[in-house]
Amino acid sequence: MKKVILSVLLLGLSLQISAQEKESSIPEVTVQGKFLELPIKKVNENITVVSKEEIENSPSKSVEELLAEFTGFDIRRRGGNGVQADISLRGSSFEQVLILVNGVRMNDSQTGHNSMSLPFDLASVEKIEIIKGPAARRFGQNAYAGVVNIITKVSSEEKVIVSASGGDYKTYSLGLGANFGNEKFSNFIQVGSTSSEGYRHNTDYKINNIFYQNQFKINDGQIKFQAGIQEKKFGANGFYSSPTATEQYEETQASIVSLGYEQKFNQFNLNSTIYWRRGQDLYLFNREKPEVYRNMHIGNNVGAELNGSYTSTLGTTGLGVEFRKEFLASNNLGHRERFLTQIFLEHHFSLIQNKLQISPGISWANYDSVGDFFYPGLDIGFDFNENHKIYGNVAKVNRIPTFTDLFYVSKTEIGNPDLKPENAISSELGYRFQKNNFLGKVSVFNRTSDNSIDWVKETQDGIWSAENIGKIETNGVEVEFGQRFNSFVKSYSLGYTYLDSKAKEPQNLISRYVMENLKHQFVAKLETRFFKNITNQLIYKYNERVTTGSYQLLDGKLGYDLKDLNLYVLINNITNANYTETFGVPMPKRWFHVGFTLNLSL
Repeated sequence: MKKVILSVLLLGLSLQISAQEKESSIPEVTVQGKFLELPIKKVNENITVVSKEEIENSPSKSVEELLAEFTGFDIRRRGGNGVQADISLRGSSFEQVLILVNGVRMNDSQTGHNSMSLPFDLASVEKIEIIKGPAARRFGQNAYAGVVNIITKVSSEEKVIVSASGGDYKTYSLGLGANFGNEKFSNFIQVGSTSSEGYRHNTDYKINNIFYQNQFKINDGQIKFQAGIQEKKFGANGFYSSPTATEQYEETQASIVSLGYEQKFNQFNLNSTIYWRRGQDLYLFNREKPEVYRNMHIGNNVGAELNGSYTSTLGTTGLGVEFRKEFLASNNLGHRERFLTQIFLEHHFSLIQNKLQISPGISWANYDSVGDFFYPGLDIGFDFNENHKIYGNVAKVNRIPTFTDLFYVSKTEIGNPDLKPENAISSELGYRFQKNNFLGKVSVFNRTSDNSIDWVKETQDGIWSAENIGKIETNGVEVEFGQRFNSFVKSYSLGYTYLDSKAKEPQNLISRYVMENLKHQFVAKLETRFFKNITNQLIYKYNERVTTGSYQLLDGKLGYDLKDLNLYVLINNITNANYTETFGVPMPKRWFHVGFTLNLSL
């Protein structure tokens, strides 16, 4: 492992030296916050923004596969191409990462397994904003270890986007998107379908989605609407229960509808959203014999939020309120509901000629069935100059159990209605350097969790049960840097995360999720350009899990641009490695895809 990291670091250094005369500057990026938008240089958190160009050039077929290209993420997939994946960040559980679509939460009160059920394909994504670290004081429940905000965008440019691909295991995908309208009222619609017979027995899938978004401009503001639905049907060989359960099957639906309003009034900014997120999950233990065991869950989250910010000589003050009602109807979990009220308060100070930024904040949340929670936090950053920045933050976070944690019952699992909410104190100290074409970050972080929730058992033959397993101490180091060029080498980036996570009590329990974290993670990317219209991206990943050892993956994409047509060949797992990411589910071997994207003006 050390030799691999050293060789890639030397490669990056040689590229930097050889291409000093052909630099390409990193474009300035604005991060969309809850109360205010800031240039990424002014943000006092560990922020990563994935651009449209990075998404288009990536050898990924889904959002979760794309996230796996960034160190700190532990993407535990069951199958390929976005069938199902749990998103872990810096040793967290999948329930502790908040997923947003254009600022609207996608997390499911039934289970976080369905949080990545998105009603659009990767080609529709404009950019992705990633916050590593606690963000509960701004976003509330589930923003325990981080936030992923997936942003789509309407455009007044009238065009149609046609895409198609095919690959091994009789895999295909078809997509059609269109932008239409004018500067005042613009629209975007996308439909897509993907299918495969699967890479082993009972891993076939069919995924359909449709998504619509519009934007109506008003004086110093806009009104935004989005609606979408995704349907998945897939064989779930060994996904749950045990690896011997080879005939499992699942059908899920996820839909989102939201209406937003934003407007500026001199120093005052106002934004509000009402939303409805619906999830449906049908599970069969044996797809050929549904009478053996069947679960049906239907959940609805209905919410509204109102946020405002005011800028004065003292800085910017943000105040927000959110109301959310969670409903669940299930033959296994029963009929459940709970109501949430949250209030957010934050102030952003800029001192010493804007070199020092201080952002204290606090939020209060009340669940009618659980009680009150407070999430205080503090961010501090200092800019030595436009290139060098140090930052630090500390915050308290809480998470209440999902309905699955509380009430699920099967032959191999049992929930716990007496679970207590888990909480943590999280902190990070970091340094960021950015100059023209180069971006480098290094940070150390700590998360001390109490009443941590996990599914555990005492023996291999035992039953999984949801428990408060006590205190978990997580310490880590993360290093990232990358550079862009106007030459044969377009860009490279390197990222490494080290995690040391220890449970104080109890001992000798088998952990299903929380203590299965990655200890070492290394990601390297290299993008090259041949002539003017041929690009190639290679992504190398080394993951070492604390319990199941290590594996290495190499993915690649070769693209050819011809005016409005892009042709590509994509290969996942080039080296044909054997590996698993969760629950002992074997992941696909080498997988070829060929495809195209065509842009047509209307």
